[in-house]
Amino acid sequence: MKKIQHYVSGKWTEGTDTGFPVFDAITGEVISNVAIEGLDIPEILSYGRTKGGEQLRKMTFQERGNMLKKLALYLTKKKDAFYELSYRTGATKVDSWIDIEGGFGNLFANASLRKLFPNQSYHVEGDPIDLSRGGRFMAHHIMVPKQGVAVHINAFNFPVWGMLEKCAVNWMAGVPAVVLPAPSSSYLAEAVAREIINSGILPEGSLQIINGTVKNILDSVESQDVVTFTGSAATGRLLKAHPRIIQEAVPFTMEADSLNASILGEDAVPGTPEFDIFIKEVRKEMTVKCGQKCTAIRRIIVPEKLVEDVQIALGNALDKITIGDPRLKEVRMGSLISKEQVDEVKNSVNEIAKTAKIVYGNLDKIETLGADAKKGAFISPILLREDDPFANLAAHEQEAFGPVSTLMPYKDLEEAIDLSKMGKGSLVSSIITNDDALAKEYVINAASHHGRILVLNRENAKESTGHGSPLPNLVHGGPGRAGGGEEM
Repeated sequence: MKKIQHYVSGKWTEGTDTGFPVFDAITGEVISNVAIEGLDIPEILSYGRTKGGEQLRKMTFQERGNMLKKLALYLTKKKDAFYELSYRTGATKVDSWIDIEGGFGNLFANASLRKLFPNQSYHVEGDPIDLSRGGRFMAHHIMVPKQGVAVHINAFNFPVWGMLEKCAVNWMAGVPAVVLPAPSSSYLAEAVAREIINSGILPEGSLQIINGTVKNILDSVESQDVVTFTGSAATGRLLKAHPRIIQEAVPFTMEADSLNASILGEDAVPGTPEFDIFIKEVRKEMTVKCGQKCTAIRRIIVPEKLVEDVQIALGNALDKITIGDPRLKEVRMGSLISKEQVDEVKNSVNEIAKTAKIVYGNLDKIETLGADAKKGAFISPILLREDDPFANLAAHEQEAFGPVSTLMPYKDLEEAIDLSKMGKGSLVSSIITNDDALAKEYVINAASHHGRILVLNRENAKESTGHGSPLPNLVHGGPGRAGGGEEM
């Protein structure tokens, strides 16, 4: 069985152990093995700090930006092979576009930042600060590259975007990266990394990739390093409390799962454009990437008089989603990443369903097109309804990381705001309304609990990138449960 390889210390290598299998999400076939034993982690981090870091730090912002642009153009020419591999993760063509070309877009966006910086390797921030009456004693703030590595511990859902949106930032800042993709989709990250290395565009040591879970990676980080983590809030909290992170005061940025909420305004009744926009947006966020997005809508908060209307309309919309082999044009939703993830999602749904009720979908029955539902990691879209969301808290605390969302009522805007806050911090929230005063009231009072808020109406819906789309020139992160950091 072929092993997924790692690129470390200037060469491609394999782990020395047998490892464990990685499966095709659609067919259930074994793709390869992930093995990580035998890797010298302290040496890998040291190689990045010296070989990669020394060269990147010498480059000016203009040189780094042009390097990113050149890399983005190079990878774009190779995208067809990435799309073919991405199908094996359960992703449709649209899902893969978000991951693959969205990742390239981050390289382009960060490359454009070079226009804001001088042609030098450091940045002078702000104006001089006078510290004396005579004006001969003054101070400047400057920003220079850290002399460490950026260790990126990534999630399985966006193996390309997740790697490139982080690396684009540290490369532009003159810092090398050591990337740890999640094992279940690491074969796609490996393919992209292999093309990056083959291109010769980056200085040697700028990118190293370890395709698997390395439990002792944080044992060797130092004060000049940075660590980013994308994944579950529970795992993130454990890593953030690692003794080495605390001892060395290593900056730790966490982007964790969050129970993002979308609010339907009281004015957005059936028959209005806003009602239709809302249904379309919720369906999209439930089904794109099979719901495996940190920004997906998990809580659907609507006026109590409209709960039935939303439930019926959303059910009708979900009926139009064809599930199966993502290679087929007729298929609108593929699968989860693995059978293990199916079990996790089902367990989470069952926890929420102890008080809420499932009003759409079936955990044990699914029809698929062009694929065997029993062999692949397929699951039906699931809509739950929680009629007493202030008393029953599972929907505010338990995330089912799949095509799952919970419908809940509110009596007035104040209740809607309070419900949105009960997620204890999220990456994004949205409000769909044509009432500007209502939108303003929501944003002002809910902003403290959400990293980003989207206001959506008939005027901007056609141009909007949607509730769940992080953009490279905006903050991507959130308070509280969402991690308290900024990934972008």
